[in-house]
Amino acid sequence: MKFLDIAKVYASSGSGGNGCIAFRREKFIEYGGPYGGDGGKGGDVWAEAVENLNTLIDYRYQQHVKAKNGEGGKGKLMTGANGDDAVMKVPVGTQIYEEDGETLVADLSENGQRVKLLRGGNGGFGNAHFKSPTNQAPRHANPGQPGEETVFILKLKLIADAGLIGMPNAGKSTFLSRVSAARPKIADYPFTTLEPQLGMVKIDESDFVLADLPGLIEGAHEGVGLGDRFLGHAERCSVILHLVDGTGDAVAKTYKTIRGELEAYGHGLSGKPEIVALNKVDAIAKAALTKKKAALEKACGQKVHLISGVSGAGIDEVLRALVKEIRKRRAPAAKPIKAVKAAKEKWTP
Repeated sequence: MKFLDIAKVYASSGSGGNGCIAFRREKFIEYGGPYGGDGGKGGDVWAEAVENLNTLIDYRYQQHVKAKNGEGGKGKLMTGANGDDAVMKVPVGTQIYEEDGETLVADLSENGQRVKLLRGGNGGFGNAHFKSPTNQAPRHANPGQPGEETVFILKLKLIADAGLIGMPNAGKSTFLSRVSAARPKIADYPFTTLEPQLGMVKIDESDFVLADLPGLIEGAHEGVGLGDRFLGHAERCSVILHLVDGTGDAVAKTYKTIRGELEAYGHGLSGKPEIVALNKVDAIAKAALTKKKAALEKACGQKVHLISGVSGAGIDEVLRALVKEIRKRRAPAAKPIKAVKAAKEKWTP
């Protein structure tokens, strides 16, 4: 299935049904009076996050979402049926914006989360509603209220525990295929990966989701290359794994270039925990490897892991470092649950 992370949707809620003008006409009932029912309410437009989707491709072919109109009222004081709601099913991690693409309407970050985007119009009152001591035979009924209509921009940001970034051809796809069952396209040329890839990684007794993001180059935040389009998928990650191609000439400059793009992109991405790894060490002479590691550690100010996506050297150590950072992120979310359980155990009826 083709990956699509942005879509435009034209949505409209249902209009309310019209009220009915009717009078009671039965044998032996000379003055039956008004007997018209109210119109039904129009359907609402909802958005719901579901976990079995990972792309917005459905909304490339279904760009119009419309709820049903309410039915008109009927005689014998019968209210019209309400219109059916329209539910937009989107992947977990979808953000919904207004047409300007900047005003956030909803952020569906959890499975099953629902939000009402548009409200259906109310049904109109039938003439029975207007009966009074001074007007016992009203010949007036309200029309139903019109529904709402607007344009939404859907933007998907993948939910992953760790994000894999680096220059094109840094070996990100090879690394992902090595540590998970994902099978991204691998080739010896830049920009082999044109869309994000997800893989489930398991190390020791822990598992997490790793996202391989298409390569960045200098000027990406200004639209050069693939631009910063896919950096949004790293915003929700707990930690970033920065791969640097060890066979390159200036590893320190390469690292600083990517860091500069993260800072230019903003959205808190540059402040995320980062693990740096020098890749393809199996293809580097020992003397050159020592110099490159020292230069990269000086540039990033932290320990640099030496790995090889081909031979598997150093892979487990990097994965354990990722798990350690991910657990720090998950820990705060687990505390309130434990507190609630403790409170339930303490309380006795």
